[in-house]
Amino acid sequence: MSRRTTRPRRSATAGARPSAITAESPCPCGLPAAYADCCGRLHAGTLAAPTCEALMRSRYAAFVVRNEAYLLRTWHPGTRPPAVDFDPGTRWVRLEILETTDGSAFHTTGTVTFRAHYTENGRPESLHEKSRFVRHEGAWVYASAVFAD
Repeated sequence: MSRRTTRPRRSATAGARPSAITAESPCPCGLPAAYADCCGRLHAGTLAAPTCEALMRSRYAAFVVRNEAYLLRTWHPGTRPPAVDFDPGTRWVRLEILETTDGSAFHTTGTVTFRAHYTENGRPESLHEKSRFVRHEGAWVYASAVFAD
């Protein structure tokens, strides 16, 4: 998942507020598990994403908890930015997976089309994107995206 740059943003550390997500909180990715038992394991590096959909969900959760290190670690080195800017006025609220193609243990590429719902300064918004994932050094990484709206 990426974010369109349509206005200036502050850096990930400047203005980043602490997340209210705890180990026992429902995972922000939308699966019926606690954060620690779901995306938290991927964020901590104790588990690698087995599919591109799992990586997409964990990257969305990383935006929710503002985990810049995980986002950069799971971004293809050929397209990875030097830093991730988190907009302090954005609050991610829900992820919808609309379509997944390939991206299993038997593939080297895959796509995930999703809609990520968020509020920006209190206004409801959404980001509709088709993300492309590839295997890099044996692990799934985010490569690029096409915005649907």
